[in-house]
Amino acid sequence: MRSIIISLVFMAVLLTLVGATSKLKDLDELNEAVTAIDANVVFMRHALAPGFGDPDNFDLTLCSSQRNLNDAGQAQAKRIGVAIRKSAVNFKEVLSSEWCRCKDTTVLLKLGKWQTFAGLNSFFQSYADKALNLEILQEKLDSIEEELTLMVTHQVVINAITENAVRSGELVAYNSNTKEFRVFRLDDGH
Repeated sequence: MRSIIISLVFMAVLLTLVGATSKLKDLDELNEAVTAIDANVVFMRHALAPGFGDPDNFDLTLCSSQRNLNDAGQAQAKRIGVAIRKSAVNFKEVLSSEWCRCKDTTVLLKLGKWQTFAGLNSFFQSYADKALNLEILQEKLDSIEEELTLMVTHQVVINAITENAVRSGELVAYNSNTKEFRVFRLDDGH
């Protein structure tokens, strides 16, 4: 009986350590990605919003006319926010595309004050002007010194800057001076 109790206690301690290591891995992902390349920007693709593009009746002022986060996307954004808040990384500025799925992701991250920024808007279906957006975004990137800025945006915007496609909820640490980047996740991808 005593050996069974000792085995159970050992297993409980082991499971606790495995859980703690897993949580530290999430924290390390953000810190490691940022410090590895001395990133001054972290791009995040909005959380899961099923579908492709936006409806034909798209209106920037009406969330009901846009592709939006589903329940899984809302939960994903919350998990990512928890991981960010538990890390030692602090963002001096948090910016979001004007699209509702990006704004909703930003709100659910619960990182405090944030604002919309037109340079992060999607130009996938030409609802925004690609050349103008990228010009505005590049001006912003050129103005960021050492402070760290989070930018919640769309796959096409991240791809235009890094030439790398990312999935919903993925993050990209980016050094706007060297153009180096690191893609990472802070959730399980669901």
